[in-house]
Amino acid sequence: ARGYLGRPELTAERFVPSPLAEGRLYRTGDLARLGPSGLVWLGRADHQVKIRGFRVEPGEVEAALLRLDGVREAVVLVLEGSGADDRRLVGYAVLQEGAATAAPTATELRSALRRTLPEAMVPADVVILPRLPLTANGKVDRRALARTAPVVSTEPVRFAAPQGPAEEMLAGIWAEVLGDRLGEARIGAHDDFFALGGHSLLATRVISRVREAFAVEVPLRALFEAPTVAELAVRIGQEGIGRIGSIGRIDPRPSGAGDLPLSFAQQRLWFLDRLAPDNPFYNVFNPLRLSGALDVAALRRAFREIVLRHEGLRTTFPETAGRPRQVIDPAAEFLLPLVDLAGLTGNEGRSELTGLLRAEALRPFQLARGPLFRATLIRHAPREHTLLVNLHHIISDGWSMGILFAEIAALYGAFCQGRPSPLPDLPIQYADFALWQRDLLQGERLEAELGYWRQQLAGLPESLELPTDHPRPVIDTFRGALRTFTLPVELVRALAELTRRRGATRSMTMLAAFQALLGRQAGQEDLATGAVIANRTRREVEGLIGFFVNTLVLRSNLSPTSGFAALLGRVRETALAAYAHQDLPFERLVEELQPERSQNRNPLIQVVFSYQNFPRSQAQVEGLVLSVPDDVRVGTGTAKFDLTLFLFEDGDRLQGALEFNRGIFEEATVQRLLGGFENLLTAAAADPEAPLTRLPWLSAAETHQLVREWNEPGTSWPATESLAALFGTQARRTPDAIALTCGDGALSYGALDRRSRVLASRLRAQGVGPESRVGLSGERSLELVVGLLGILQAGGAYVPLDPASPRERLAWMIEDAGIQIVVGTAETTAALPEAVQRILLDTGDAPGEPFPGGDREPAVDGSSLAYVIYTSGSTGPPKGALVTHGNVSRLFAATAAWFGFDGRDVWTLFHSYAFDFSVWEIWGALLYGGRLVIVPWEVSRSPGPFLDLLVRERVTVLNQTPSAFAQLAQADAERGGVATDLRWVIFGGEALDPASLGPWFARHGDAQPRLVNMYGITETTVHVTFRPLDAAEVRGERRSVIGVPIPDLSLLVMDPWLQPVPLGVPGELVVGGAGLARGYLGRPALTAERFVPDPCSGIPGARLYRSGDRGRFLSRGGVEYWGRIDHQVKIRGFRIE
Repeated sequence: ARGYLGRPELTAERFVPSPLAEGRLYRTGDLARLGPSGLVWLGRADHQVKIRGFRVEPGEVEAALLRLDGVREAVVLVLEGSGADDRRLVGYAVLQEGAATAAPTATELRSALRRTLPEAMVPADVVILPRLPLTANGKVDRRALARTAPVVSTEPVRFAAPQGPAEEMLAGIWAEVLGDRLGEARIGAHDDFFALGGHSLLATRVISRVREAFAVEVPLRALFEAPTVAELAVRIGQEGIGRIGSIGRIDPRPSGAGDLPLSFAQQRLWFLDRLAPDNPFYNVFNPLRLSGALDVAALRRAFREIVLRHEGLRTTFPETAGRPRQVIDPAAEFLLPLVDLAGLTGNEGRSELTGLLRAEALRPFQLARGPLFRATLIRHAPREHTLLVNLHHIISDGWSMGILFAEIAALYGAFCQGRPSPLPDLPIQYADFALWQRDLLQGERLEAELGYWRQQLAGLPESLELPTDHPRPVIDTFRGALRTFTLPVELVRALAELTRRRGATRSMTMLAAFQALLGRQAGQEDLATGAVIANRTRREVEGLIGFFVNTLVLRSNLSPTSGFAALLGRVRETALAAYAHQDLPFERLVEELQPERSQNRNPLIQVVFSYQNFPRSQAQVEGLVLSVPDDVRVGTGTAKFDLTLFLFEDGDRLQGALEFNRGIFEEATVQRLLGGFENLLTAAAADPEAPLTRLPWLSAAETHQLVREWNEPGTSWPATESLAALFGTQARRTPDAIALTCGDGALSYGALDRRSRVLASRLRAQGVGPESRVGLSGERSLELVVGLLGILQAGGAYVPLDPASPRERLAWMIEDAGIQIVVGTAETTAALPEAVQRILLDTGDAPGEPFPGGDREPAVDGSSLAYVIYTSGSTGPPKGALVTHGNVSRLFAATAAWFGFDGRDVWTLFHSYAFDFSVWEIWGALLYGGRLVIVPWEVSRSPGPFLDLLVRERVTVLNQTPSAFAQLAQADAERGGVATDLRWVIFGGEALDPASLGPWFARHGDAQPRLVNMYGITETTVHVTFRPLDAAEVRGERRSVIGVPIPDLSLLVMDPWLQPVPLGVPGELVVGGAGLARGYLGRPALTAERFVPDPCSGIPGARLYRSGDRGRFLSRGGVEYWGRIDHQVKIRGFRIE
C-alpha cells in the first residue's frame, strides 16, 4: 500500500527501504521461521513476553496446543498477576466434536504439552471452552478470553497428600531416594521430584525401585515427563510403555557355575591392559583424611569384612587359551600397612606425603595375579592420618568408592563398639551381574539397542578435531595431567535455576555448555562426546562395589543461530533417549559399528564428560571424622582421552577437574579452555535465549590482548604520492644507476624514465588518465617494465593480461575491466579481441616525445588506482582487486625498518606480473634505487640455471614461493651449497613447511641470508605479516608460522560471525589497516561480503578484509597458517578454485 492515511511517522516505521533490492518492505509484526516446507507462523512479535526470565512466544505455544489430539482451536494469553514478575501463561482450547476417543482433560493437555515444550512454555492452566469469543470483525476477542481466566488463589498452595496405593508407594520411594535432601518436608501428590533436589542419578534409583515395586518397565524419560507423584502414578498405570519385553531380576548364580566370564566393560579394560601392560591408566586412587582418635585394629577388620562381602575385591583375571576369566579367591585376607611420618617436621611431612601419594597413584596392578585392591595408612600425628585407597577400574568405579567409604564408616563404628557387622547381606555379586548382562544382550533386545544407536550415530564425523598444541603422535602415549577448578557459587545457583526452568538436570546443562564450547573450539556443528553414567539401573546392584559405569555417545547439533536454551532442550532429549538404551555397553557398540581404528585416538569419542553427583564421602563415627580432602588431588599422570571433564556436585558447590593428554595439549591451553567454559556458562545463565554464537567465551582481558595489544595498527605512513612520482624522484637522484637488466640488455634509471614517459605521452593522447584501466600484455623483458611504468606515468592503472592465459579468459577480463587500450607486443596481443586498441612496444609503434612535466602531469596521487589484478573466485568468474598507489607505497614505508633496502640491493623479477608478488619485486628495486634482474621464463623454471643467475648477478634480495625455493634448494644441495650475495630470502604466495628448511640451514646457517616468511593476499597489497626464521625455531614447527602483522595493519582471527576467537583456536584470518584494496571491480555485492566494517575499531569507516584463510594465534606470539576455509588452493602462488 502507499502507507497509512495521515500517519507519516507510522508509515516510515512500517514501510521501510529494502536493504536487499530496490523498492520497499512492509514490516508485518508477525513472527515466523523458515522450515523445510516453507514459512511457519509463530504469532505476533509484539506478543512476545518474558516469563521467569525466559522469552516466550504465545503463538508457538498455541501451535503446540493445536497439534494435540482432540484440539480444534486454541489461543494462549499472558495474564498479569498482582506482582511485577507474576505473569503466567493460560491456554484456551476448543475440543473436536465427535472424536473417536475420549475428550482430553485440561490436566492431560498440560501433561502432553510438557512432553514437547520447555517447562517455561507450559501454560499454568488450560481452560476448555465450547467456543472462542469473537469480536465484531470475526477475530478472537482476547479481552473477553482474559475475563474467563481461571481464578488463581493468592494463598500458598496447600499440601496435597498422596491418594491411593500407587501414589503412596511412589511417595515412599521418593522419600527413600531423596533422603536428607528433603529435610523436614513431606512429599505431596503434586511435588516436583527435581524441585525437591532430584537429578538423573537419583532418578535412575527411583526407576529401579518402581520396576521392583510395580513389576512394570518404565523408562527414565517417564520421570522427566511426569515429575510429580500424581503424574507418575498415571504413567505407571499405562501398560506397555517404554521397552521391548521385560527384564527379569538378577539372580545369584548357581554353585559350580563353571568359568565366569567378564562383563563387556571388564573385557575392554582387560584388552587395553594387554595392549599396554604395567600401566596406571585405570587406577582408581582416592586418599581419605582421618581426623581424631583412630583404632587401627578396627579399621583393618573393617577392610577384611568389606573384602569378604564383595567378591569383586577378591577377583583376578587370568588368561586361558587367550581368553580371560574371573577367578574369585575364597580367602578374605587384606593387608593394611602403616607408614609413620609423625617424626617429620611440617614441610618434611608434606613433602614425604606428596611422594607417597604420587608413588601409589602411579603403581600399576597385575590383573592376572592381583590383588587389585590396596590400601595404606599414613600417620602424621596421633590424631591425624591419611588413608590411601587404590583399586583397579576393572573392579570399581566412582559410585563404588562412595559405597566403600560408607561401609568403612559403618563397619569401623560397629567394630569399635564390639558389635558385629550392621550391613545387610548383598543380594548378588558382580560375577552374577556379568552373567546376567551376557544373557540379556542377545537376540531381539540386542538388535533393538543396536538399531537405536546405528540410527543415532549415522553420519557422525569420524572425530572431534580440536586444535592441539603438538602434532598427534603416531601411537598415543597416554601421558596426562589434571587441572582443577571451582565454579563460583552464584553461577552454580543461576545454572541450577536455569536447569529447573528447562526441566533438565545439572549434568545436562553442564554437558550442553561443554559441547557448545567444544564445537566452537573445533569449528564443528555436529559432534559427539562420551558421557559417563553410573549404569546401575537395577536395584540389586546399587550396593555392589564393581565396574558398572557405561559411556554413552551423546551427539549434538550445535546450530549456531539457536539459543543455549534450545541446545539444552536438544541435549535433554538426546540424553533421555540414550538413557533408555544404556544397557548396550560402549565396548559392544564399538564392536558393532566398527569405526575406523587408530593407535593414536579413541574410536567414536575423543572427549568424555563425567558428572558425579553421588554423595561426597564424609562421616563422623566414634570420634573419628572421615573426609575426602579438597586440597589433595593426585592424578595418575595419564589421560585415556584427549580431554575428560570431571564435575563434582556438592550442594551449591561445583568443583571440577579437566584431565588432558599432555602429548597434544599444553597446560596453558587447558587453563584457557576452562576460562572459556566459565565465561560461556556465565553468559548462558544470564541470557539463555541468546544465539550460541553470541555467547562470549573470551574474557575482557583476552579480548584486549588479541584485539588491542597484538593488533592495534601502529604508525601510519603518508601515502600521498603516486608510484610514478616516487620513481621520478629516484630517477632524478640516480639517473645513471642501472635500473633493469635482462640478459645482455640494461636500462639506467634515466633511460627507463625517458622511455616510459614517451609511452605515457602516447597513452595520454589516446585519452588515458586517472582511473583509466589499460591492459598490459608482454613477455618478461625490459619493455614489460617500460609498459607498466608508462601506464602509471600516464595516470592510468595497469591490468595484467598474461599471454599464457587462455584466449577466452583474456577476452573476459578485457570486457570485465572495460579495457579500451592494451600495451604489449605484436606477438602477445595477437590473440586479443580485434576491438581493443593496441600500442606496441616492439615495433616502434609508440613514437613521440616524453610527456612534459610541470602543470600537465596527470592528477594522480596515493588514492588513485594503480593496478587491477584478477584472482580466482570461490564462486563464479575471476574478480579484479582494485589496488591504489598508496596501498603499495605504504607497504615499503612500513617494512623499511625491518629490511633496510637500499640502492646496493639487486632484486629478481622472478614471478609473473599477473601475480602480485611481482609488485613487491618491481617496486622493492625501483623505489630504493636498486637493480631489478628480469628472469627469463625458461630460467625461472630451471633451478640450476636460476642458481647460476643468482651468483652471476650478485642478487641480494630473493622472493620465492616455498615450492619454487624447494627446487632451488635441491639444486644448491646437489652442488654442496653455493656461496651467494643473498641478504634476504622472502617467502610468500603459499604455505611454508618450516621443517623443509632444515637442510638449507645446515648448509648456510641462518644469519646470511636471513629467511623471512610473509603471508599476504592480493586484496591487502602483497604482504600482511613478517616472520624471520632461524634454525632452532623451524625444528619444532609443524605448520607455517606467518608472524606478526606489518605495523600499519591488523591481523585478527575471527569466527564466522566476526568475533575474536581465543588464542590457540583456529578461525578466519581477517586483515585491517592501510593495505586494504578498494574492493572488487564491478562486484559490489562481493565487495560488501569480503570487505566488511571493522566491529573492533573505533575509527569511522574502518574496514576488515575476510581472507577465507584459516589460522590461529600462538601463545608465544604470531599467527600460524592453517590453510583455506573453502576449497580454494594456492598453486605456485596463484589462487585457484
